[in-house]
Amino acid sequence: MRAAIYPLIILLSCSLSGSPVMGGKPQAVEDVPVPQGDGVRVEDWVTGLDIPWSLVFLPGGRALVSQRRGTIRLIEDGKLSDKPYAVVEDVTAIGEGGLMGLALHPKFPDEPFVYAMYTYTGGSGLRNRVVRFRHNGATGAFDRVIVDGIPGGTFHDGGRIAFGPDGMLYITTGETTRPELAQDLESLGGKILRVTAEGDIPPDNPFPGSPVYSYGHRNPQGIAWRPGTGELFESEHGPSGEFGAHANDEINIIKKGGNYGWPKVIGAPSKKPYIDPIVVWKKATPPSGIAFPSGRLLKSLGGNLLVATLGSQALVRIVLGEDGEVVRIERWFEGRYGRLRDVVEGPDGALYVLTNNTDGRGRPRDGDDRILRILPAGD
Repeated sequence: MRAAIYPLIILLSCSLSGSPVMGGKPQAVEDVPVPQGDGVRVEDWVTGLDIPWSLVFLPGGRALVSQRRGTIRLIEDGKLSDKPYAVVEDVTAIGEGGLMGLALHPKFPDEPFVYAMYTYTGGSGLRNRVVRFRHNGATGAFDRVIVDGIPGGTFHDGGRIAFGPDGMLYITTGETTRPELAQDLESLGGKILRVTAEGDIPPDNPFPGSPVYSYGHRNPQGIAWRPGTGELFESEHGPSGEFGAHANDEINIIKKGGNYGWPKVIGAPSKKPYIDPIVVWKKATPPSGIAFPSGRLLKSLGGNLLVATLGSQALVRIVLGEDGEVVRIERWFEGRYGRLRDVVEGPDGALYVLTNNTDGRGRPRDGDDRILRILPAGD
């Protein structure tokens, strides 16, 4: 399907947006292959999943995983519960759309809510929305819609949701292959949104009356806050042929009200008012979920940014200096486990990584899709 549709998308994008300004690569280091990882071992934690997208841990070590066709599954003691935790009945699982990000209320379980983002078909076509479920132990019951009217599409839906240190809900949205939406502050596409846990617009948002926190994004799929500084980091897919450009996948530090340039700029051209990424990969590295592990168990990873990548099939480790400069970039396990969608630190300090090989783009291995557990090599 993608091969038939995407050339048309590229032509439409070019005609609508003109030629962007191209920039160079800002980081001073090259990626280093580390095929076995750095002092770690990998084991299967859960197998037999159906296009998993997002993983969150509940108090006590249980976990929830979203599957793009519309089910949320409960994991207990490393095993899937027989009964789904919740089913999103009106999900439209097409292309990159479907059930995507999960998040827990920051005061969970006192506020017993689980949030989810998904694609559905509305009166005017595909849309995305964020909803929440009330946690009932082994199941979740629909509670309410939090944000609706987010543009949806077969491709570029964003989909990551997470609560920040400020207690606000951050939502990444794609431009659904309509690049002009990313620069349109009246559209919720191609943005990072910020709302309260009830879906209200915070009074300190950068654009009064708007949930938009930053804009100029193509397809942002990962967000995480750096410990110590509180900076918001984001991963974003670069072009797949639009304007004749490829790769240029990004890691950004998100500033309140910042414009990250798509489709006006690609790469890091240092062109005001657009904010350059801190990493631009010239080798296609479409990144998805990201995390800052604490280093409590995997001590060498404390303060590093880990990035699950799709087409490049690697877990990327980015070592940052005290001032946020990129010191080293490593590609772990490249090609070993296939496409990787999310990386999360568990309550035990281990890393948990979702594979994404059963959606028609990957090459499934026996047991795929799965959740991998990464531990110190000596454990």
